[in-house]
Amino acid sequence: MTNDSTGTLIRKTSDRLGRPPAGHPAGAVNRESVRKFKSWLVRIWPSAAVFVAVVLIWEISVGVLNLSSFVIAKPSEFMQEMWISREMLLDATWVTTEEILQGFLFSIVVGMVLALALARFHWVERALYPLIVLFQVVPKVALAPIFILWFGYGLAPKIILIVVIAFFPITLNMLVGLKAIDKELLLLMRSIGATRNQVLTQIQIPTSLPYLFAGLRIAITLAVIGAVVAEFAGAQNGLGYLIQFASTQLDTPLMFAALILVSLLGLVLYYAMSLAEYLLARKYPHITLQATN
Repeated sequence: MTNDSTGTLIRKTSDRLGRPPAGHPAGAVNRESVRKFKSWLVRIWPSAAVFVAVVLIWEISVGVLNLSSFVIAKPSEFMQEMWISREMLLDATWVTTEEILQGFLFSIVVGMVLALALARFHWVERALYPLIVLFQVVPKVALAPIFILWFGYGLAPKIILIVVIAFFPITLNMLVGLKAIDKELLLLMRSIGATRNQVLTQIQIPTSLPYLFAGLRIAITLAVIGAVVAEFAGAQNGLGYLIQFASTQLDTPLMFAALILVSLLGLVLYYAMSLAEYLLARKYPHITLQATN
């Protein structure tokens, strides 16, 4: 292999791995990092500005209208409550996070297995897909007390409810990705004698990865909702339990504090999933659909 060919191969490999090739000036890397940081600031400041404005309007409006804290708490009041009850809130946050993560992992397994089965066997798709859609439209709030009746007040009914709520976007998105195969590429694979399993593992699954990650980002937010709904139905700890307990005690600041933590938890988990996708995309660039998010 000539030196020019070797150099070209090194540059291509470096680009694929997201690293600068040998001899690449460090200043260019620093400029790229600064550019990405500025781009991140441009994307984040509108949301931050709207958030600050809403909090200020909320704080001022409650004071001006002289609303009772039993009706709606000021941001300053539930922020103070978050500090006073920090140990209880942190303990509840950990309980809810554990439920969410375990339920989400089971949702990934169930969702991917269903998607692969539906894509691989047409008779399975014809038999199960309408039932999956029908099951998805059943109100999940109505299922929570049934699961508690069947499985008790432990962790099991909460995980099952999270799986029931969160598996659908994983299954649906991955199934769309598995069917989004290039027809010409499929004909090429068949012309060289590839089996259906080879087409599935070598073409369809890699093609479906961007769709899978889109489904995972949706599913992680639904898992948060599922955990809170399950805790509403029956629990002895967790953020959902605290929200319900605070509402019965007319402790509005505590209720808002727990609600804010649930929202922040969902936000952190969503962006953690996006971060995982970004890190994997640096090594496998074809797995991501979000080029600008």
